[in-house]
Amino acid sequence: MLSYRHSFHAGNFADVLKHSVTIQILQYLTLKPKPIYYLDTHSGAGAFRLFDKEAQKNREYENGIGRLWPLLSELDNCPGLVKAYLETVQSFNPQAELQTYPGSPWFAQHLLRAQDRLDFFDLHPNESQILRQNFAGDKRIHVYPKDGFQACLSQLPPKEKRGYVLMDPPYEVKTDYAKAVETLIQAHKKFANGTYALWYPVVERYRVREMEKAFIDSGLRNIQLFELGIAKDGDKGMTASGMIVIQPPWKLMETLKEGLPFLSERLGAAQGHYRAEQLVAE
Repeated sequence: MLSYRHSFHAGNFADVLKHSVTIQILQYLTLKPKPIYYLDTHSGAGAFRLFDKEAQKNREYENGIGRLWPLLSELDNCPGLVKAYLETVQSFNPQAELQTYPGSPWFAQHLLRAQDRLDFFDLHPNESQILRQNFAGDKRIHVYPKDGFQACLSQLPPKEKRGYVLMDPPYEVKTDYAKAVETLIQAHKKFANGTYALWYPVVERYRVREMEKAFIDSGLRNIQLFELGIAKDGDKGMTASGMIVIQPPWKLMETLKEGLPFLSERLGAAQGHYRAEQLVAE
């Protein structure tokens, strides 16, 4: 179908969760000097101007990074999860005004080191072309206009033997829910040392329950689930989003349990809600 463009949604509350979790994972993995491999299966363009017509159409960033941006003046009062997120986004906006928002590829480029390797995939022809332009010149990075689900299997296991795989499908096709779970289960069989994160939207709750059950029944160990919501289930549109993390860093749960209540109140007010659960034990 290839109609999804993340530029319409950049910086929304779902991005806040996805990128906050990704920052924590990458910061943990880079504590050790050994190189790591980063695989982004559905990369998008990698960076977005918030004053472009796409971002301005629904102004979704106003209910995400826009509500958090004023906290830069009081970072010491923010949970570590939020502080790390805002400081990283700020480095993408050296001017005082929030003008641009980084996608997952930029977060990875910014946080990873000279010895690390990054592969970005996106099947959308326009997105992959912009992605290639945005990261031209960085020899650590390769951009592929190919299917990210297939890449998740074809690129594993990596030579680095350590790594993070981020899967963020558009879910334009409803079979993507089951396909994402099955792909990650198969990927783990090829690369058991990796950390994996799957982002998902909460539009129809039963689809999320089906994904949870599939992971629980998969035989994989140490799976955590995190959700951030701004409206109750059943309301129109995406009311929440989540991240399912396989083999998470050892302090990720502690960090999210501290930060998610803050985010749910700041972004969702009275209707804000969150989950931080050990879906499958270690």
